[in-house]
Amino acid sequence: MSAQLPEWTTACPDWEERIVAKQSLMPCKPLFPEVADVAERIFKELILVDVIGSPKMGDITLDWVIEFVRAIFGAYDPVQKKRLIREFFLLISKKNTKSTIAAGVMMTALILNDRMSAELILLAPTKEVADNSFVPIRDFIRADPELSEMFNISEHTKTVTHLGTGAVLKVIAAESNAAAGKKATIILIDEIWLFGKRANAESMFREAKGGLASRPEGCVIYLSTMSDEVPCGVFKQLLDYARDIRDGIKVNPQFLPLIYEFPEWMLEAGEHLKPENFYVTNPNLGASVDIDYLINEFEKVRDAGEESLRDFLAKHLNVPIGLNLRANRWAGAEYWLQQADKNITLEHMIEMCDVITLGIDGGGLDDLLGFSAVGRLKTNPRIWLTWSRAWCNKTAVERRKENAPKYADYEKEGSLTIVERVGDDIDQLAILAKQVYDSGKLDKVGLDPLGLGGLLDGLLDAGIPEEKLVAVPQGFKLMGYIMTTERKLAEGNLFHEGLELMTWCVGNARAVVKGNGMMISKQESGVGKIDPLIALFNAVALMTMCADQDSKTTLSSHLEKYGIRKL
Repeated sequence: MSAQLPEWTTACPDWEERIVAKQSLMPCKPLFPEVADVAERIFKELILVDVIGSPKMGDITLDWVIEFVRAIFGAYDPVQKKRLIREFFLLISKKNTKSTIAAGVMMTALILNDRMSAELILLAPTKEVADNSFVPIRDFIRADPELSEMFNISEHTKTVTHLGTGAVLKVIAAESNAAAGKKATIILIDEIWLFGKRANAESMFREAKGGLASRPEGCVIYLSTMSDEVPCGVFKQLLDYARDIRDGIKVNPQFLPLIYEFPEWMLEAGEHLKPENFYVTNPNLGASVDIDYLINEFEKVRDAGEESLRDFLAKHLNVPIGLNLRANRWAGAEYWLQQADKNITLEHMIEMCDVITLGIDGGGLDDLLGFSAVGRLKTNPRIWLTWSRAWCNKTAVERRKENAPKYADYEKEGSLTIVERVGDDIDQLAILAKQVYDSGKLDKVGLDPLGLGGLLDGLLDAGIPEEKLVAVPQGFKLMGYIMTTERKLAEGNLFHEGLELMTWCVGNARAVVKGNGMMISKQESGVGKIDPLIALFNAVALMTMCADQDSKTTLSSHLEKYGIRKL
């Protein structure tokens, strides 16, 4: 970088103090203030038709929005015709004028663009979201005689054409797959959290951004609210990366994040539930966001059940969902997150535990094949450690496209392996089981008696003796071991390694109660998978039996008592 160019950072390591004190989160001033000034004047002149009195943007827009606009356009070097910051990320709560910002930024970009026949894209996940941005753009033009002479509007194709430069702004719904082959100069992608649920989102983004390689003046702008479920896919990737840039963990001066979320200490202390703190993730409070409305909605959902409350917290307060806890959730889910210990490995368990049981479940073409180990600590037998992994084949990914982004995340985490050939999953699982057996710590391996398939042969071929393999009854007969797991978690005596895969499975688990019986059914969990969790219950069942055996009760009597039989 030449000496004439400015120096800047896009990190904001003191963001927690700033956001609580209602100070600006913008990490740097506009790199080229004169360009930012021009863009600000244009942006402020746009007329908001859908607001009472049809005011101009400048009359009602708060400072944080103007700062964001100035940062985007002030990153452009008019001498080199090059934009020095090329990616912008904004995470904001619902109703904080996000769609209006998107419309205003793209309208300003179209006016300032000097590339002939340039293409600008506003990419939305659905037609409804696309309409939310196209309608204000259309109204900006119709409300201003000067803009009406400058642009042509096509409502059918959702395009706006600059009659002087021939540049076109296209509002595209991802449902139409119209982003392929585009050579856009400026791309704005709205509601990233919805793209996170799409299996092809990453390739779609790559197609949309392909033109930036030959357009140094271009940039991409990401806008989103928080996801209504555990963040996944491209949304999780971008959010994690943006946080790392903001916190100074990673350095990329070409990526500028602006994230309105609660500091961790406020979440842990429950401060986010106090209405006087709602301003933290709602910088437009008092303008497009009414505090009385938020308080009223909060009062409605506070006692309506955890699902409603969590949805409110995610959308209006940007609180990420860790577990999708429903009214009929598995009781152990409430204690799951607090029992995570990232130091747990299989090797660590073998070293620290005197006995280990294994549980296995699933393995159908649509399912995950779940594997869980439960180890009893040598120094304190009341402490149990767990370690889990899962496998699926490519058929499962193709059949369950809605889960594909999650599977990709878990594959990166290392908790899930996607195999090319059916059978490789069993072979890899058997290797882990053999590792435990060779340590001399293996007590038993528990399996679903109705879902053995080639699993039994795979374990036997790996060298696991047949007497080590037992069938664990499922359904309501598993209830006692599910409750044991709940109590161990609640007591603080069961620890796991904090896998996102297992957090997802725990969140998917629904308790089905009939009479005095309780079960967790895969069918009740919809598209969400719970096989690794059932594998954990199977391993817990055997560890419970092992503990009883140590209490001088014969193995055969407990096999009969618990309905467990040798294979």
